[in-house]
Amino acid sequence: MHERPAGAMAPINSSVAHPARVYNAWLGGKDNYPADQEAAELAAAANPEIIPAVRANRAFLGRAVRELAGKPGIRQFLDIGTGVPTADNTHEVAQRVDPSARVVYVDNDPIVLAHAQALLVSNPEGATEYLQADLRDVDRILTAAQDTLDLSQPVGLMLVAILQYIPDADDPYAITRRLLDALAPGSHLVLSHPASDIGADEVAESMRVYNERAAEHAAATPRSHSDVTRFFDGTYVLDPGVVQLPQWRPYPEDAATPDALPMWCGVGRKP
Repeated sequence: MHERPAGAMAPINSSVAHPARVYNAWLGGKDNYPADQEAAELAAAANPEIIPAVRANRAFLGRAVRELAGKPGIRQFLDIGTGVPTADNTHEVAQRVDPSARVVYVDNDPIVLAHAQALLVSNPEGATEYLQADLRDVDRILTAAQDTLDLSQPVGLMLVAILQYIPDADDPYAITRRLLDALAPGSHLVLSHPASDIGADEVAESMRVYNERAAEHAAATPRSHSDVTRFFDGTYVLDPGVVQLPQWRPYPEDAATPDALPMWCGVGRKP
């Protein structure tokens, strides 16, 4: 598995909240620290829809991977912002459809590396690799991904609940475009993002209390439907478009969710 250039794990700063560990706390996991638990609890208290949204987001990831591994025949995925491994990770979902599927995971939290080495293990026919890197380091991500993925063939680019951690000053749209530009025609962008225009007051307050406790590089920015739709510029957005999480191709057996969850999601195909 790919690690830091020096081969050593970066020190874990447990005194500030980190997105992967806060997300883990919202999912009821144990791989987090008191600072993460505090941020998770306070943000959820300000906006009780966070926890059902996080669960719906995980379900969206699974549905999107199954869809792409099905009729479009996507057999390789670049999953950036992996988070702490849990049930139904991208490679597990994809390899149920085709055991030869290949996945590269990327996250910037060293605690994810520790778990990825043990848990993100491919079946023998396929492959999984993990890279500790920041989403902003596009060149490094693409270079390392080519050890496992064939970028001349279509790729599923997974940017699920990660772009909110890229402030406008760092131009998340340019980062997304650079990643897509490096991928073959027929590649797909799978994206979800916290909404600023669903339950706006509650979202703003939950983000405020989270950001007060987060590492400086991990502050979150919710965005509107039109802002999230911009990430799909240059792609053909699959039906039903950019919608709330439960509305993206739900399964009949999916658990009921609140009518309004504060996240947008969608899938776009690169022509």
